Amino acid sequence: MKFTETLRTATFSLRGNWLRSALTSLGVIIGIAAVIVMVSVGQGTQAEIDKLVSGLGSNRLDISPGAGRGFGGVRMSSSSFFTLSEDDADAIRQEIPEIDRVTGTLRGNSQVVFAENNTQSQWQGVQADWFEINGWELASGEGFSTSDYAGAKSVILGETVRRELFGDEEAVGQTVRMGRVPFTVVGVLKSKGQGGFGQDQDDLVVVPLETARRRLMGAMGLPAGAVMQIAVGVADAKDLDYAQGEIEALLRQRHKIQPGDEDDFNVRNIAQVVATRTQTTKLMSLLLGAVAGISLIVGGIGIMNIMLVSVTERIREIGLRMAVGAGPGDIQRQFLAEAMLISLIGGALGILIGMGGALAVGKFGSLPVKLDATVILLAAAFSIATGLFFGFYPARKASRLDPIEALRSQ
Repeated sequence: MKFTETLRTATFSLRGNWLRSALTSLGVIIGIAAVIVMVSVGQGTQAEIDKLVSGLGSNRLDISPGAGRGFGGVRMSSSSFFTLSEDDADAIRQEIPEIDRVTGTLRGNSQVVFAENNTQSQWQGVQADWFEINGWELASGEGFSTSDYAGAKSVILGETVRRELFGDEEAVGQTVRMGRVPFTVVGVLKSKGQGGFGQDQDDLVVVPLETARRRLMGAMGLPAGAVMQIAVGVADAKDLDYAQGEIEALLRQRHKIQPGDEDDFNVRNIAQVVATRTQTTKLMSLLLGAVAGISLIVGGIGIMNIMLVSVTERIREIGLRMAVGAGPGDIQRQFLAEAMLISLIGGALGILIGMGGALAVGKFGSLPVKLDATVILLAAAFSIATGLFFGFYPARKASRLDPIEALRSQ
């Protein structure tokens, strides 16, 4: 029997029981749609983690002040103390060979004004290595020179601040005011967009660390050389854990912390945080995929059960076809074609519903979604595999019927 004849016969048979065929394909529809939605959510979440990693920078350690004891032994927050200094940053740079970049930072908020335009933005006082550690590049301008880090009133703007203040005008070379202090714009950062936590990474103003200490935080009475945070870049990701241990030992020695006493600093390994979150996301994706896969298996079992019922109902028809010359292979191909058609129609509808569901989740839900053509192709492949796998046994059973016994069947 030719392929076209087999397909025509299978289509005619399914049309004769269209309602049962539609209900049979329902399990495949739900399974395929669930696979597409669940995998798209998992990939979207992974993409958000990748965006978070690019925003934080790679191969880095962050050192922040630890909580301490205030008056009467009351525990104070880490922001209440300036336990880190530029000297700590210099010591880390000089004494730990695995470290290739170090920057101390200060930060705060200020109104930034240009002509009649103004915006409220976060500023960062940084050292030279800050840009590479955090993965920032310049879109225009030349950035800070070596002499600028001595305390020059120079500033680099994030794209959001530049747009708010200058619109379509050129920002480099212009003078902006932060508080009462005029600053010259020497560069504009390339846009990074929204960060992994939903924040606008481009709403940022960068100034030299010494300038921030003298001009923007002078009234706060900071300890000499104090910084709010130290960011460290490690040359090789394999050395992150070792470098973390070395930094902790060095700072305990410099801060004269006795054995058993609490550290007055915290070292955070960004790679560990990201790896933990990535692993959690992968496990959740596998769990969601398993749930969707169960739906697909249930749909396949439904196809097999209905095809077995169909074989039982059509024993006389099978015997008659064998009597007029149809071989076991022809019978097997026909029933396998019917199972495949049910699965393919269900798969096509499931793909359409899954794509619509994924887009709806991305638009109206809080979960990130990434719809990938590869996922759709895999869903189609699963649909074909389901029809083949669960349709083979009924088709095989039909092809092995004895023609004479089949013709005797009522």
